[in-house]
Amino acid sequence: MSTTSEDEENIVSDGNESNEEESVKDGLENQSQGDSETDNDECNKEQNNKSLTWKDLGLNETLCKACEELKWKTPSRIQQESIPLALQGKDIIGLAETGSGKTGAFALPILEALLDNPQRFFALILTPTRELAFQISEQFEALGSGIGVKCCVIVGGMDMVSQSLQLGKKPHIIIATPGRLVDHLENLKGFNLKAIKYLVMDEADRILNMDFEVELDKILKVLPKERRTFLFSATMTKKVKKLQRASLKDPVKIEVSNKYQTVEQLLQYYIFIPVKYKDVYLVHILNELAGNSFMIFCSTCNNTVRTALMLRALGMAAIPLHGQMSQNKRLAALNKFKSKNRSILISTDVASRGLDIPHVDVVLNFDIPTHSKDYIHRVGRTARAGRAGKAITFVTQYDVELYQRIEHLLGKQLPLYKCEEDEVMALQERVSEAQRTAKLELKDIEESKGKRFKKGGAADADDSEQFVGARKRLKVGGNVKKNWKKAKKK
Repeated sequence: MSTTSEDEENIVSDGNESNEEESVKDGLENQSQGDSETDNDECNKEQNNKSLTWKDLGLNETLCKACEELKWKTPSRIQQESIPLALQGKDIIGLAETGSGKTGAFALPILEALLDNPQRFFALILTPTRELAFQISEQFEALGSGIGVKCCVIVGGMDMVSQSLQLGKKPHIIIATPGRLVDHLENLKGFNLKAIKYLVMDEADRILNMDFEVELDKILKVLPKERRTFLFSATMTKKVKKLQRASLKDPVKIEVSNKYQTVEQLLQYYIFIPVKYKDVYLVHILNELAGNSFMIFCSTCNNTVRTALMLRALGMAAIPLHGQMSQNKRLAALNKFKSKNRSILISTDVASRGLDIPHVDVVLNFDIPTHSKDYIHRVGRTARAGRAGKAITFVTQYDVELYQRIEHLLGKQLPLYKCEEDEVMALQERVSEAQRTAKLELKDIEESKGKRFKKGGAADADDSEQFVGARKRLKVGGNVKKNWKKAKKK
């Protein structure tokens, strides 16, 4: 069987993007897809007209109250379609655009089943990023507050001993990143997943596309075969189909969006600029749209820190978030942005998936994503749960091919975001001064990293707020020059 599946995958990978889409669609159990799509549209319209309530989906009263307390008035489309099937005990592959309520779609049926059959180590939720794991845990605890649900987050970058103690208390729900979960399975005596009734993979395609395959195989081997499995994501690939063959039993595939779709409320633009003026255009757009909350995506950890330092030198409340920061600092940065203490979050793709920050108004792709699918997830940080939002992608002379791939994926051409060139260039002098400041501060960070390495300490890039040494040095230098000129006159 394994050889045939590999041959299939090779044939698919040789084809273009459209062939890949066809291969995924072949895996669906829909017989006549054209008819079924129109039927689905009609069904959805009827459901919206009736405005289904949480009780109509077959949920317990305590869970319905929890939804109302979270101000979830009515179920979203993915919730309407997946929850009844999940309550019937079906395996599910759910495909819905970002911000459509996928977490609720798998959390509510699990909590409903937990009420009927209370037991420890009931469900395992796997996520690709640490921040998403903490967010899912918060949602489970909020929804299960009335029934006393205990959750445990098992992610890298945190103390393994305290995590072991948490696991020793036998929580109902384990939310984990695959690598750290395998560490505990191999090193923690007496810990196993034999009792697990539900396995959920959130952002399933990312878990399969990243270097998690070895860890996933280890996890799947120790899980009981008699379990329910849910896969949810905004983008699906043929690798999900591969996993479907491996560990799902007669899954139902629920698609409430096309394979690659962004929400209607999202206004998307591109801006074509020379690479050397990228920073100037960034500052201009931030000034022009001042008062909004921004997420800026960069391709490297170093660039997130450099951009944050540059914007701080210009008096903007920016904060970086990237994979080289310690987990506590990553969570602190995210909390500052969530609590609106900072209006600009500059991040790598660590924050591109799953994070639900309702007040994000604008997403700026400062560095264009290398993988077109990452674009869908990045811009999905805004225009969530029916709100409006804006996304602007910076395209330099070196990014044209990558940008064309994104347009091909979306199946449409994006409008140009118009800027007055004279207004932009008026900022050039101030921006270049801020760039120099940022460069000096980055040097300070590198030096302090080196010192910490020699002492045997951790060497993560800190929050840029702590590095003001270079600016002080610049100010001191300026005063020296003034004093020297005065002395010369005398």
